Amino acid sequence: MIFKRVNLLILMTLVVLSACKKEYFLDSGTHKANYDGSIYNYLSSKPDDFDSLVRIIDLSGMKEVFDKQEVTFFAPGNATIYKAVKSLNQYLFQAGADTVRNLNQVKPEVWRQMLSLYVLEGKYTLKDFSQIDTLDLPAYNGQSFKSIGGRAMNVGVIYNDAGSATSGYVKYAGYRQLMISYITDFGNPKLGMRNALVSSSDIQPTNGVVHVLQYNKHSLGFQSHDFILEATTKGVLPYEN
Repeated sequence: MIFKRVNLLILMTLVVLSACKKEYFLDSGTHKANYDGSIYNYLSSKPDDFDSLVRIIDLSGMKEVFDKQEVTFFAPGNATIYKAVKSLNQYLFQAGADTVRNLNQVKPEVWRQMLSLYVLEGKYTLKDFSQIDTLDLPAYNGQSFKSIGGRAMNVGVIYNDAGSATSGYVKYAGYRQLMISYITDFGNPKLGMRNALVSSSDIQPTNGVVHVLQYNKHSLGFQSHDFILEATTKGVLPYEN
């Protein structure tokens, strides 16, 4: 019986996101700065990176946001979604519950809540954000924004150092990288920040901006247990062929 359940979990993990059975790299690579189409069209044109993301946008009922409204989107890739469902399935399996085999088993309001964390109203490119230094937040703390779902988020630009160990480093003179943060404890933000780094910034479809997130250290919703809690609290739907 245990052997059968283990095999079943493996099968579920392989089946649940067929779109995510691809080679993934450290980040989502470089992307052209301008795109003649909406954010939704842009994401749809990159299935290797975003077909699972497009699927949950559809399921969440947020297609119009990405197709019609002017927004800034910090886009999580397929691998981030795969990791979230994998973590959920591990939790469900350990609890003796049926696991997720299709993204539509997670209720639309859960996908909507997760996606809303990554969307800001209006158009913001890298140059529109303030500097952030996680080692010196009193001096460089980025800036607060309210997500489209009403959650306070922080966005800032990391100014990396330039140089080398042999020639020496020049502080803040290196390349710049966007970071969006979910603050778990507003009383002590330095300890309570869950950060997501951007791999490709300033992609500009016709209705806003896309900043593509690195996937390697990021969890959907910024904390995997938050996604698991929301999905299980709302109730996972039964699988239907």
